[in-house]
Amino acid sequence: MTASLHPLAAPLLQGSRRALAQAITLAESTRPDHETQAQSLLADLLPHAGRSLRVGLTGVPGVGKSTFIEALGTLLADRGHRVAVLAVDPSSARTGGSIMGDKTRMPRLTVHPRAFIRPSPSGGTLGGVTRRTREAITLCEAAGYDLILVETVGVGQSETQVAAMTDAFVLLTLPNAGDELQGIKRGIMELADLCVVNKADTDPAAANRAQGELNAALHLLTPRGATWTPRAVQVSALTGAGLPELWDALQDHRAATAPHLQDRRQAQLLGWFDDLLREAAWRTFQARHDPRTLQDCRDAVLNGTLTPVQGVQRLLRGEP
Repeated sequence: MTASLHPLAAPLLQGSRRALAQAITLAESTRPDHETQAQSLLADLLPHAGRSLRVGLTGVPGVGKSTFIEALGTLLADRGHRVAVLAVDPSSARTGGSIMGDKTRMPRLTVHPRAFIRPSPSGGTLGGVTRRTREAITLCEAAGYDLILVETVGVGQSETQVAAMTDAFVLLTLPNAGDELQGIKRGIMELADLCVVNKADTDPAAANRAQGELNAALHLLTPRGATWTPRAVQVSALTGAGLPELWDALQDHRAATAPHLQDRRQAQLLGWFDDLLREAAWRTFQARHDPRTLQDCRDAVLNGTLTPVQGVQRLLRGEP
């Protein structure tokens, strides 16, 4: 006898934005009963996911990510695509709070009938994503969104996790890229499938130089035999210039990497599993050990009685 579907499954599969928002809220909850419900829902929906183009977006501060995403999302939604934006806001290290201002920065896309925007707090999670970004991607795909844009909190060495859960990784930079390149970590450049020189209309000459410098850097970083050679394009999110060409480049990337898509999907699934396993192992460890034992080990590390490695080994051996 077939088990009944979760109550949110049917409306979500029919494309209900309300049901999708409720499902993501359920998946983000840390309440044990909500986590159980969320996993039941995901099990119902997983067969209906995996068919979208997943694009990760990152960039230096002030590059205009929100304006860029709204311009690209609106263009593609007008063309008939269903666009979901998962925007990650940094959480305060002191209060845990988040501004969650992405919807106010994307007024046109927010009200578009073929678009869905979900800002979520990072909650201190590294990698530029939230602890439940993968779940949100799956839910959006099940709801029929064929383009998922994952906006990260910034650019840095820890911003690599989003590349592992998306199909294309886009790095946004500014026309004065000669200086900006010094502030962009090599690790991010190596992961970029496309570099976008945004605000190209503000200084066309500088934008041309930036595009040339980025293309040269990307060429040097691309390993031999790669199925795709990353490239740089110029865009003005304000005027819309270059956006159709960027979409063409994303389509070229999708076609070039299509033979390896199934392998990438499997790697994404295993990455999801490994992250959940690490999270569950830590929570299980905390639940099974006296908090005072953990604190005693931390105190011993702080006062120099134990090295950090010795402290961890003592805890894993169950020694007092």
